[in-house]
Amino acid sequence: MRIGLTGGGTTVEQIIEQAQRAEADGFTSLWYASVVMGDPLVPMAIAGRATNRIELGTGVLQTYPMHPLLQANRVAGAAAAMGRPGLTLGIGPSHGEVITGTYGYPYDTPGRNTEEYIRALAPLLRGEQVDLDGEDWTVHSTGRMTPVTQPVPVLLSALGPRLLRVAGQHTDGAILWMAQAKAIGEHVVPKLAAAADEAGRPAPRIVAGLPVAVHEDKDEAREAAVFWSTAFRDMPNYQRILQVGGFADAADAAITGDENSVRRQLQSLIDAGATDLWASVFTVGKDRAARGASRQRTTDLLRDLLD
Repeated sequence: MRIGLTGGGTTVEQIIEQAQRAEADGFTSLWYASVVMGDPLVPMAIAGRATNRIELGTGVLQTYPMHPLLQANRVAGAAAAMGRPGLTLGIGPSHGEVITGTYGYPYDTPGRNTEEYIRALAPLLRGEQVDLDGEDWTVHSTGRMTPVTQPVPVLLSALGPRLLRVAGQHTDGAILWMAQAKAIGEHVVPKLAAAADEAGRPAPRIVAGLPVAVHEDKDEAREAAVFWSTAFRDMPNYQRILQVGGFADAADAAITGDENSVRRQLQSLIDAGATDLWASVFTVGKDRAARGASRQRTTDLLRDLLD
């Protein structure tokens, strides 16, 4: 299996150390939230220079707060600073409570807004000139785009039908969060693959992100999953994809159980059509020692499953 982990740290040194360790262990990728060190691109670029192969991706950067031309320039600059292929841009519209509640931007048409954004951003990162006069975004890039010296694959945070179509038509694939096997196989793959095929694009990549913990006690594991998922469990986008997958709550969709059970659940994501797994390891236990042992046990299993 191609398995990545959640990336993070509060200092550049921590991020470098984690990336080096993950690469040495054979993990294929690390995925960084937009809040990592306030902006993950700079530490990602530095960590990329301190490693050789591991993919470092954003999971995900937000579209609304930044113009697509500015976004493309800063990503191309980070990729150049990294000095090797391996930086992947996961990007998406985020959620209304963040975009409106935190930034004060209207969130009335996220589908249209994101489609226009991607129609500008993806070509810019392929080194193409863009002239777009949309309803939400205007981009005229002549003379204002830095050279793209390293390839930057683009993955769209797509869960609904419209953005899955946009991802298939214009990007390298989709980066998912909280989409379990049923949702991937019956909802994501058919829509994404059909759009890519219609656009004459290669088979799209599907990065499936889910919380993972190896732990036999179901009640204790669910209690930890409830605590861990508080920040996102009530967001409408995740509620919809959970319902498509047959789950009422984010805590129920977390991958937990003993080693054999977790192995089967992870394999079911691959069987459903995911090309990569993004395992966000969470810990279970009453004290620090128990939680540390839980993390180590989960990481050991994930390492054993690597291709």
